[in-house]
Amino acid sequence: MKQKTKKSLSKKVKVTGSGKITRRSTKQNHYNSRATGNANRGKKRDRGFFKADEANIVKALPNA
Repeated sequence: MKQKTKKSLSKKVKVTGSGKITRRSTKQNHYNSRATGNANRGKKRDRGFFKADEANIVKALPNA
């Protein structure tokens, strides 16, 4: 039987062309006006995962 994709996870991560998995940075929903400009620009960057976490995510996304 085919493994189903974890839909909640597939909405939170993106698989790049080279196969790496990226996610959105945290702490950017509110209270951003008091943060410095460098901090706010840093929040816009996508983040990667640790190798061990990435292996588990790949298992949960069989069709990615």
